[in-house]
Amino acid sequence: MVNLKRTPIGEQAPDERNKNFTEVCLGYTEEQMIEEADRCLQCKTRPCVAGCPVAIKIPEFILHLRNKEYDLASKKIAEDSALPAVCGRVCPQETQCEELCVLSKKGEAVAIGKLERFVGDWTRENKYKLAEPAKPNGHKVAIIGSGPAGLTCAGDLAKLGYEVTVFEALHKTGGVLVYGIPEFRLPNTVVEYEIENLHKLGVKFETNVIIGRTVSIDQLMNEEGYEAVFIGSGAGLPMFMNIPGEELNGVYSANEFLTRNNLMQAYDESFDTPIRVGKRVAVVGGGNVAMDAARSAKRLGAMTYIVYRRSEKELPARVEEVHHAKEEGIEFHMLTNPTEILGDDKGWVRAIRCIRMELGEPDDSGRRRPVPVKGSEYEIEVDTVVIAIGTSPNPLISQTTPGIEINKWKALIIDEATGKTTREGVYAGGDAVSGSATVILAMGAARVAAKAMDEYIKSKTK
Repeated sequence: MVNLKRTPIGEQAPDERNKNFTEVCLGYTEEQMIEEADRCLQCKTRPCVAGCPVAIKIPEFILHLRNKEYDLASKKIAEDSALPAVCGRVCPQETQCEELCVLSKKGEAVAIGKLERFVGDWTRENKYKLAEPAKPNGHKVAIIGSGPAGLTCAGDLAKLGYEVTVFEALHKTGGVLVYGIPEFRLPNTVVEYEIENLHKLGVKFETNVIIGRTVSIDQLMNEEGYEAVFIGSGAGLPMFMNIPGEELNGVYSANEFLTRNNLMQAYDESFDTPIRVGKRVAVVGGGNVAMDAARSAKRLGAMTYIVYRRSEKELPARVEEVHHAKEEGIEFHMLTNPTEILGDDKGWVRAIRCIRMELGEPDDSGRRRPVPVKGSEYEIEVDTVVIAIGTSPNPLISQTTPGIEINKWKALIIDEATGKTTREGVYAGGDAVSGSATVILAMGAARVAAKAMDEYIKSKTK
């Protein structure tokens, strides 16, 4: 009889991990992995595959795990994903593949994400070589951005024999995987290994290149001979609330706060990256980025509050991230909306003024609209405020590329079926199109675009 409960996985104790940046989840041991793989029913209908944005052949790789055929499991995942160790850690499997697992109807879904992580980690730890460079086909393509979308598109095209160059604006490759996600969720060594695999396929990386400033898309195509371009530049432009006091010292966007801490390693005293935390930090927002910022601030020694205008039921963050944050001592102020950030006579944050909210009728997003409760204002004394209410794509590329059109949210307009933008030969996917979303959705969009780019270049050379 199949066990309806998933196999527990080891984690650092909350009172230990909230003081360090070492990975929280310890991963399955081989014994635990086999126990969990044995729960898979090997359904012929494979609903889990339909729930995966990149259509990983889930039952097949799990069957290989059950038989301890780790090399075959690794190859099976590699057919559809270049980032298994990443996705196994940060993707919201509970609303994708695992949500459709047949076992979830009567018990708990198979821990597909944790099993994928096991495969990715085995591949890295055993230095298993997944593929040889393909025979060059004589064509070259450019990829803008080295986040999940860019890396996925680069990998797919390299396997088809293209000469692929990835242009990254920052000094380190990995995009949001390294600047946005803390090491306690996704260690940099994991990302570096996945990128090294692309190096082995022949993908070239150029850092410190800002498309639209250092070089334009027109120059790439007209002067440097790139026959198609994929834009995977993400959504790195932070949004603010436009309330009084946001200009005070001690107010950060979540992007800046996390970039200083993750990419520039402000948490490590051997680095001289400045970051202000103080004794108390308020993080405004309820998504995964807000949880990352709050849990980082806690590890930096601050009493930390999440301030969110809806109830816990409406929190957009993963259930696992909320659970971990609570375990680590983060205090949640739900149905609470900031109205002003208050400063001292030297221009530094001293408190955040909030108002209680109640939920009214659903808004355009389908969630109940928060409505202020008259006379319920109160203050929370804090030294730092981190705004984590979302991001939008940087308009630089669209402003410097004739023929590229954007919508009212500054996101690139594409043909959903191909990823093609309104400029011939230029494709896009991920957060630059959708706004801030998940790693795996960006990867799925990039795979669609890579296929279309290949077909486009072949059609021109017939």
